[in-house]
Amino acid sequence: MLMLSLNHELGIVPALLMLIAQSAGAAIADVTVDALVAQNSITHPPLAADMQSLCGFSSSVGALLGFSLSGLLVHSMGSQGALGLLSIPSALVLLAGILLKENRGTEFDYMQVHKKFYKAIQSMGRTLKCPEVWRPCVYIFVSLNLSLDIQGGMFYWYTDAVVGPGFSEGYIGLIYSIGSVGSLIGVLLYQSALKDYPFRSMLLWGQVLSSLAGMLDLVLVTRLNLKIGMPDYFFAVADNAVSQMVGRLQWLPLLVLCSKLCPPGTEGTFYALLMSLQNAGLLMSAWWGGLLLHMLNVTRMEFSNLWIIVLIRNTSRLVPLMLLFLVPDCDQNSTLLPAEMLHGNESTETTKNGSNQFSILVGDNSGCISPGVAVDNEQIKMIDAETDDVELIPLVNKSGLTVS
Repeated sequence: MLMLSLNHELGIVPALLMLIAQSAGAAIADVTVDALVAQNSITHPPLAADMQSLCGFSSSVGALLGFSLSGLLVHSMGSQGALGLLSIPSALVLLAGILLKENRGTEFDYMQVHKKFYKAIQSMGRTLKCPEVWRPCVYIFVSLNLSLDIQGGMFYWYTDAVVGPGFSEGYIGLIYSIGSVGSLIGVLLYQSALKDYPFRSMLLWGQVLSSLAGMLDLVLVTRLNLKIGMPDYFFAVADNAVSQMVGRLQWLPLLVLCSKLCPPGTEGTFYALLMSLQNAGLLMSAWWGGLLLHMLNVTRMEFSNLWIIVLIRNTSRLVPLMLLFLVPDCDQNSTLLPAEMLHGNESTETTKNGSNQFSILVGDNSGCISPGVAVDNEQIKMIDAETDDVELIPLVNKSGLTVS
């Protein structure tokens, strides 16, 4: 970002490489934080929604500050000067990494990195074959894919002084900054009242509310707000605030769901895979939105068919509801992965004590495991290796597995 800011004769290709490098650095830091959240979501299932709410709250506060300052900075310093200031958050991320407390491996064999990478790929492949994992992934990808991104057309309409409201770039930044307050409200609403609801119910109402919130764009584009006496400025702010609030309510359960799907040991790698899946869905939604704008001849100067595109986008947001059965119908505090994936090779442990050998058997589980479920003690068995005496020890079955 400093090089992009200081070099005023930088070509398009070098500038793109600089932006890609900045995005890659931010993505690495983001995935590292997400991996820590996913790991803690597995070890502390009841706190998964709380951690995602904290991350969402931090993101909304950052968006509020960024949108509030972006217009002023671009106006006073220019676009390159504003981009140069992005080196400050990078330094803060570096400082956060230095302050992060963690146990470092002292006997790590760097010559075996390729083998560990290969094992991680095998583990992800086995995880993706699990129905409890691939079914929600299909829904997440389709739901993001069909939420058509038409922000390009909407931006040009916002700034058009003839057909649209003719907003300045600074005022558009103000609209998004005030809209970030709606995102904060969405986080607080989710944390205080909605984090304990089932995944399926949250995603159902999230899709419905997203479609209804999109109708506000339709009112704005058709200028119905002026007919009811509401100016474009106020309606655009309200529209963006409601859209960001609904988007946050729709996004947080997806993040909690993704954190629940990560197997122990490869949390960072698998969460990065899930985030890549979501980014692929968002990228394709932008492609479909751009193709739709092109097919209906919506350009920088032509907006006669923009209302049709907004209506198609709002309708397409309801289509993923047909695949809602792929999402587990359990609360957000549940453990979604089967027991053998959670414990791996630890599901069968052997402890030797003198002449006795104790075996603990863990049954299979393909459903949702709620934390705090009592352990069933009805099956008890112990085998003495030397005397063949039979005593009783607890056997944990699938109906009574407790995950801490």
